[in-house]
Amino acid sequence: MRGLAWVEARHAGARRRHTACRSDREGPPRVTDAPPSNATLTITGGEALARMLQAHHVGPMFGMGGFQLLPFYEAVRALGLKHYLINDERCGTFAADAWARVTNRPGVVDATLGPGATNLVTGLVESLNAGIPLVAITGDANRDHAWKNMTQEARQVEILRPACKELIRVESTKRIPEMVRRAFAVATSGRPGPVVLDVPEDVCHGEHEFGADEIWADPGTLQAQARRTRPDPHELNRAAALLARAKRPLLLVGGGIHVSAAYDALLALAEAGRIPVAHTMSGKGAIACTHPLSLGVFGRYSRIANDFVAEADLLIVVGCKLGEIATKRFSLMPAGVPVVHIEIVPEEIGRTTRADVALAADARLALEDLLAALPSGPLPDGRAEFAGAVAPRMAAWRVGAADRLESNETPINVGRLINELNAAMGEEDILVADGGFAGHWGGLLFDTRKAGRHFIADRGFASIGYGAPGALGAQLAAGPGRRVVGLTGDGGFNMTIGEIETARRVGANFILCVFNNGASGYVKALQHAVYGPGKYQSSELAETDYAAAARAFGCRGIRVEDPGRLGAAIREGLANTDTPTILDVIVTRDPSRMLPGVDNRTLRVEKGDRPV
Repeated sequence: MRGLAWVEARHAGARRRHTACRSDREGPPRVTDAPPSNATLTITGGEALARMLQAHHVGPMFGMGGFQLLPFYEAVRALGLKHYLINDERCGTFAADAWARVTNRPGVVDATLGPGATNLVTGLVESLNAGIPLVAITGDANRDHAWKNMTQEARQVEILRPACKELIRVESTKRIPEMVRRAFAVATSGRPGPVVLDVPEDVCHGEHEFGADEIWADPGTLQAQARRTRPDPHELNRAAALLARAKRPLLLVGGGIHVSAAYDALLALAEAGRIPVAHTMSGKGAIACTHPLSLGVFGRYSRIANDFVAEADLLIVVGCKLGEIATKRFSLMPAGVPVVHIEIVPEEIGRTTRADVALAADARLALEDLLAALPSGPLPDGRAEFAGAVAPRMAAWRVGAADRLESNETPINVGRLINELNAAMGEEDILVADGGFAGHWGGLLFDTRKAGRHFIADRGFASIGYGAPGALGAQLAAGPGRRVVGLTGDGGFNMTIGEIETARRVGANFILCVFNNGASGYVKALQHAVYGPGKYQSSELAETDYAAAARAFGCRGIRVEDPGRLGAAIREGLANTDTPTILDVIVTRDPSRMLPGVDNRTLRVEKGDRPV
């Protein structure tokens, strides 16, 4: 009877806890309800899985069900957990990824076996490469009948394994609690990443008698960065000595700054040492873009940051892998300039660029320790002048970028759109940028006015199609008090338009700006740069009225062709909290002017190299 009483109490209490839970962005509660110590509960594997996710205080889950996971879905319903049907599993993974970026808590997505599981691959690789915590649950074939031509069966474990940080195959119902705890521990520690729980049908449908002491969560693994580590003191002192002597030091910051939530530590070091800060697209928001020490993005696209990299006499790299985009295909980092690399994954240090000092540690702790290790006394000669040059050079850049930021041309210049977003969005609002075209414009021209993850771009894999589902996940994480604006191209929106139905259904009322240029813009611009005018193949799209399509989905649709109407249209979208709003923005069709940082009419392309 005592076990039955626990079951009834847990089912009744689940909805009360669900409605009383703090908002997602406030972080997970640190305490879980505990049943009497001698209670037992005979439940299916699916219910055990749901109860373990409840113990980990997960946010909204995204998925599309099938027979293999039916007991899990029934338990989710009975326990009152948040679960949203999506229209494509890849989009569900993107939504979970964006939710995780805003909250630093593991996003959760599920899929049935076969095509459901394989549809997760692109989204999983995005989270893997970007270091985003995710738990993906996949149903699999009944083990008694596996490999006998079961419907939809595939070698999904082998397909998914290289797409995630760890794949855990659950081979018995009784081990589900252990495996879920393992999934969260792996997902949130070190460089975070996605973990797949592969659950065979018979494990999910099977029953087991669980003891009360088996359904619990480790509070240390509910949020990234879990299990933080400090740098080696000897290496730290070497780094401090280099920084103490440097006249022109520079901080190069990647997406790891967000995982570590190292904003205060970074700002304290930058301001105390008068050190300018440049960031990757993923690292935007490391400090406010409007801060006088902010250089903006560095690498393939740059305002003034690349010039400062060339002048620096010390580079401090923080939470950045120094990959192709950040280093302009490994050509940016100047020879002979010492590099201090702060990175949570030791084997990443030295992978693309020689590091003179390696600080294998959590970014926040390493930055705090580096500041504490600096000797007291005046800054070296030249330090103040180097930092003082940031503001006037940035002002000069803005004058040079006015042709894009303030353009009155039609079709609309995308720079004008980003500038209008800069003016209309609040400092707590979030901009989500799709891969390719949207990410490049947003990464170069959008300004965050506060430190934090206020700009989200899928730079882990740069997959086209992230804009709409990413905005969905981000809006659910941000809550109704903060507005989310997404950027996507017409090609990316074509891939994922079905998710505005999801957004309307679940109340994720974001604003999505569709760059309508009748083309796969990035590809067409590359073809123009490499092969010349008129030589375009399979990069053009049919003209489509996306505002009308949005209205057919029950959303607000606004078509904007006049740049003078942009500001009003954006404000109208921000004011509409009843449905998603789609801004169908007619932008330039000229492939020589589709990219934000270069004019393809004057671009010189080296044979065999990627020009932009």
